Amino acid sequence: MMSNSQPTLAKSLTGLHLWGLAVGLVISGEYFGWSYGWAAAGTLGFLITTILIAVMYTTFIFSFTELTTAIPHAGGPFAYALRAFGPLGGFVAGFATLVEFVFAPPAIALAIGAYLNVQFPGLDPKLAAVGAYIIFMALNIVGVTIAATFELFITILAIIELLVFMGVVLPGFSVANFAANGWAGAPEFSVGAIGGIFAAIPFAIWFFLAIEGAAMAAEETKNPTRTVPIAYIAGILTLVFLAFGTMIFAGGVGDWRMLSNINDPLPQAMKAVVGESSGWLHMLVWIGLFGLIASFHGIIMGYSRQIFALGRAGYLPEVLAKIHPKFRTPYLAILAGGVVGIAAIFSDNLIQIGGLPLTANIVTMSVFGAIIMYIVSMASLFKLRRTEPELARPFKAWGYPVVPAIALGLALVALAAMIYYNFLIFLIFLAMGVVAFGIWRLLSGGVAKEAAASA
Repeated sequence: MMSNSQPTLAKSLTGLHLWGLAVGLVISGEYFGWSYGWAAAGTLGFLITTILIAVMYTTFIFSFTELTTAIPHAGGPFAYALRAFGPLGGFVAGFATLVEFVFAPPAIALAIGAYLNVQFPGLDPKLAAVGAYIIFMALNIVGVTIAATFELFITILAIIELLVFMGVVLPGFSVANFAANGWAGAPEFSVGAIGGIFAAIPFAIWFFLAIEGAAMAAEETKNPTRTVPIAYIAGILTLVFLAFGTMIFAGGVGDWRMLSNINDPLPQAMKAVVGESSGWLHMLVWIGLFGLIASFHGIIMGYSRQIFALGRAGYLPEVLAKIHPKFRTPYLAILAGGVVGIAAIFSDNLIQIGGLPLTANIVTMSVFGAIIMYIVSMASLFKLRRTEPELARPFKAWGYPVVPAIALGLALVALAAMIYYNFLIFLIFLAMGVVAFGIWRLLSGGVAKEAAASA
């Protein structure tokens, strides 16, 4: 158990809150970003990529839930790796998770700003993005129950809108349209299409990226041993259905190549069916903002809990583990992640890597963090099964050891493909890890606080 001297979070979330968080963290990925996978692999090639990644995430969640219920800690993957592999393992998982959750929000905030700029041309997208940070950091500081209830509300709206999209474009859907030139732009499969299938992996991951962030709210969940498995399983099934539904229906309404390099594939696909003046189209454009907000708001919750847990364990300055005396939320952790995100927003056009702006590259870096965290988490599961067979496991991984092994194997394949196609970004990721490791050694001498390991 955690000692009384350690800061702790209030338990106030229900299983429904946790499901809303699990889906909301991810749902912006159904609205934009994934269609670039068509440019790399074509519709049929990307369908194969998405099936592989969906299998990876589904097997991962059915395995990861064992860790979440056995060790319901705000640090999530960091706490599992710390327990399994000691301080160095905790560092690797904590750093990878921190990169994933701190670097994803600036890109989403800029997407929110760009969307608002379309509706209000006089509004500076970067100032709108900063405004989004200020509003949702404040909402997270005020209280986790309020924040999670808001997250649930906008997530449900975003899901309804995706279902409306599928229903509205159904009359214009054609399998022939979806399959036309579906192998990386060619009508028939060839060896050359295989490269596109692997190159499209990051875009398929975007469909599901960050669902594991709900684990960081386990410490704040009522009866986590019962509610976490239900929320996680329902969440991954919801996202798998929405991912395939939006992708297949969007690709079958016309020439999918017109949607493969844009940030708004769903409105453009709907426009092909109902025309520009349809009320359905305007509703999609407006309510689509809720998908971005749901993910942005949810990831702020995720990064703040990770920073809080790392500060509590000595991997980051201990002050970041301070709890607000009134709201019982990790307010300094929330603000710290926001400072990094806002700095990235204003550096977007100042720093370019490989000819792309900063935010485009930090999304790739966020994916690197996620995949490495998945690998370490599955390794932690195998290690703890061997070293702590008596650990209370309210939910045991289904099909152990085969199901976790599938998740681990596919994550390793995804990492290899990511490194091959994004080698420079991977080197930068490693360099950041070396710097972070040096800071940790200076802060604590490479020792993690015992309380975090035994939580």
